Amino acid sequence: MPELKRILHVEDDPSIQAVARVALEAVGGFQVLSCCSGQDALDQVQGFAPDFILLDVMMPGMDGPQTLDKIRQLVDIGQIPVVFMTAKVQPSEIEHYRSLGARDVIVKPFDPMQLSTQIRAIWDRVNG
Repeated sequence: MPELKRILHVEDDPSIQAVARVALEAVGGFQVLSCCSGQDALDQVQGFAPDFILLDVMMPGMDGPQTLDKIRQLVDIGQIPVVFMTAKVQPSEIEHYRSLGARDVIVKPFDPMQLSTQIRAIWDRVNG
């Protein structure tokens, strides 16, 4: 199984971005690239070469699903699990996100102490 090291996190809310970054770096030991918008992620995804993409759904300008669609044109997301983070978690919404290519959905607000564990569980399921 490949090793999970580099996570691209796309989140427009600076406080959520900061909490997630600390949770993933300090607790999980990951290398994290935080992007504040879909365009920021598109500009950096190829240079960073993430192993995993954590993508906010609701962002101004380009939302998460639109960002995922454009990332798909730049990198092979068949090899990179993409997970949406959102507070909108009705079963029909989760199914919609999965139909777009997301491997899973992490519910906001998330537990910072559990975020790395959730991501590793998704990684293991995808790569197991």
